[in-house]
Amino acid sequence: MTDDHERRAGQTAAKILVVDDLEANARLLERLLIREGHQVLFARDGEEALLRVRKDAPDLVLMDVIMPTLDGFETCRRLKSDAETRLVPVVLLTALQSSEDRVRGLEVGADDFLSRPVVTAELIARVRSLLRIKRFTDELDSAESVILSLALTIEARDATTEGHCQRLAEYAVTVGREMQLSSDELEALQKGGYLHDLGKVGIPDAILLKPGRLTEAETEIMHQHTVIGDRLCGELRSLRRVRPIVRYHHERLDGSGYPEGLRGEQIPLLAQIMSVVDVFDALTTARQYKPAMTFEQAYAELRGEVARGWRNPDVVDLVIALGRAGRLTAPSDGSLRLLRRRVS
Repeated sequence: MTDDHERRAGQTAAKILVVDDLEANARLLERLLIREGHQVLFARDGEEALLRVRKDAPDLVLMDVIMPTLDGFETCRRLKSDAETRLVPVVLLTALQSSEDRVRGLEVGADDFLSRPVVTAELIARVRSLLRIKRFTDELDSAESVILSLALTIEARDATTEGHCQRLAEYAVTVGREMQLSSDELEALQKGGYLHDLGKVGIPDAILLKPGRLTEAETEIMHQHTVIGDRLCGELRSLRRVRPIVRYHHERLDGSGYPEGLRGEQIPLLAQIMSVVDVFDALTTARQYKPAMTFEQAYAELRGEVARGWRNPDVVDLVIALGRAGRLTAPSDGSLRLLRRRVS
């Protein structure tokens, strides 16, 4: 067996979408890619490409720039602007040689360029490189999904907290959007809503589900859930912005919180937001040991926590304003699809 055959044998076959209105060009790419062991799909223009990417979830898109209906630049821009498709690598193929065209391609999010006529060795090398990166991305995404699923499993251990994580994600993003936070910060708030109590996986049911008051020793164990959750998230770089939420959402501005007794601005803003909506949701939902409060009763309790020096008054005021405006509404769909939604 030749070195080339051995190299191909060690690769995982990929699904590649070729987008070109000229059949001769598309068939040439098909022959080269099939020789590498890949499955090839086709689209004749940008509109069809958008539909096929959503329907078939290709590992890579090779797309001509000049096409009818919707050109490659605009198609690429739409793919990269959609949270569902933005991680799919896109290679633009073009006979255009000007630097302006390449700059435009980079601006719309293209991952690479290939000039026509295509040089076979260059095409194969670029495809292999981008597919390798895509596999790494998929592995990270899969690991993150496992963590998120684990967080919902933890919530399911206690029937009285059903829907709590999703409500927190919704409330926190609503508050963050009103504060004009960045899309990265909104995404962190959304994931933080689901993951804030992840560390409870390490808390025994006898403590987590105890109906009465916890002893001092049991309270110490319960407080460790923030540290455990932070440690679990620490394995994934994609959760870097979420970790402060998980670790510090039980801190209080006066230093009386846990796990580190942080004060004032030592507590990250995203954690402060999560702490307020966490208390708000706990107050307005029924638990085994208490009935649900009305929103107005919950607002009074939150103002009381501001007076005690526990909560950020600006965040509390904003939560109250949003609630009175009818903008803090519990989501109706409990699925993980919420995590894929654009939050910008």
